Amino acid sequence: MSRDPSDALVSSEWLAQHLTDPGIKILDCTWHHPSTNLDGRTQYRGRHLPGSVHFDIDQVADKSNPLPHMLPTAEDFAHKVGLLGISNADRVIVYDRHYGGSAAGRVWWMFRVFGHDNVALLDGGFGKWTKEKQPAEMTPVRPAPASFMASFRPELVATSAQVQDALQSGAQLVDARGPGKFDGTQPDVFTFKRQGHIPGAINLPWADLVDPDTGVLLPPDALAARFSAAGIDLAKPIVTTCASGITSCMLALALYRLGVPTVAVHDGAWAEWSQLDDMPAAA
Repeated sequence: MSRDPSDALVSSEWLAQHLTDPGIKILDCTWHHPSTNLDGRTQYRGRHLPGSVHFDIDQVADKSNPLPHMLPTAEDFAHKVGLLGISNADRVIVYDRHYGGSAAGRVWWMFRVFGHDNVALLDGGFGKWTKEKQPAEMTPVRPAPASFMASFRPELVATSAQVQDALQSGAQLVDARGPGKFDGTQPDVFTFKRQGHIPGAINLPWADLVDPDTGVLLPPDALAARFSAAGIDLAKPIVTTCASGITSCMLALALYRLGVPTVAVHDGAWAEWSQLDDMPAAA
């Protein structure tokens, strides 16, 4: 069943009123690259939204793949999500501590990839929540396991080979990185074999879609203006990419808000493409 595009977000005001509703499950998806010496799980234990459990994108991932936080199998996702106390009947709310909520955006996308559309991102994340002096707690939540059934949606995921095929067939590839990382003049926290971007990609930094003061996603009319200014036609197929498959999910969420629900995210992103000697690169 299709959902209203507005369902992709919930406000802090709404969530504060529905914290104890049956069927609401909240995930703290805070993630940091190891080079930052920060740890999302440690921050969760320090303070988190009442009733929330921690979701680690590096653990709910294909651990056999050397690339960062690649999608797990449907079976593994279902098992790990079930251990977090989530069932298919639940409305899942995701948030993190990053400006804009990029890691939570990936978790939003992951649930949709595995057939669960009843998922929304907390607009403004933990930062807006705490600025408003909404409640938080320190005690970790240990949920009772639940049963979750996952069904993989291949149309929401693109491999590097599929990205190449999509470009050749006229699809638009949108890269969510900042301009310096897109053109290879600014190093990334990930160690890439090559710098630059996939030839034919359009650069639309995901941070341009977020209010700089509040961290909330821009309203639909402003989002549409950003995509239009970048030369992106919402009526044509779109694939999103980035450094490691995180911020590209924020582009997918923004497009979902604009009524484009079947955007494919390049899971391996530049982390994968840069290692493939047979794939071209541009600066």
